[in-house]
Amino acid sequence: MNRTIRKKVKGFQTVDGGGVKLVRVLGSQTAKEFDPILMLDSFDSTNPQDYIAGFPPHPHRGIETISYVWQGKMKHKDNLGFEDTVEDGEVQWMTAGSGIIHEEQLPASERMLGVQLWLNLPAKDKMTKPAYRSIKRDQIPEVELEGGRLRILAGSYDGQQGVQGNYQPIDYYDITVEPGKTVTIPTEKGRQALLFPLLGMYG
Repeated sequence: MNRTIRKKVKGFQTVDGGGVKLVRVLGSQTAKEFDPILMLDSFDSTNPQDYIAGFPPHPHRGIETISYVWQGKMKHKDNLGFEDTVEDGEVQWMTAGSGIIHEEQLPASERMLGVQLWLNLPAKDKMTKPAYRSIKRDQIPEVELEGGRLRILAGSYDGQQGVQGNYQPIDYYDITVEPGKTVTIPTEKGRQALLFPLLGMYG
């Protein structure tokens, strides 16, 4: 189906955690309209001083955080004993559920580039058991497109299955479009679609 753009949102620069410089694209001012996506942060820096302070231990409840590290590294550690590191092209997926305290360390790298979104849990699942999982490169199917490629970070595309969300039916793609080309992505009627240009239009 053909879609039209209903709303454009421009992010703003801010500092969060221990002093991490980032761009907040979606937040409290957009949470109602973009629910179940409560927040979307983008980070891009070649200066480690912009991010190595990381995010010291802090609590979450009733949401999931999904971090896609396009380039760089992110280390997760929490009070339930989960500890893991994701890097170039990998995903960190944490279900806060009834409550979790975690920290995210961002070691120095050539470039730190990626996004983190907060996904609202349905009311019936707000108190679900907290959990953590990472999605490594070999778990992410890649689909060749006419004019580009698509990586299935979560959900499915054209009959190919990626890692599935347990609570929200989210399809999460990393789409690369070749210079001068266009790609067409089929979407289901009745489902919302959100597009964020990580590179190209802004860098």
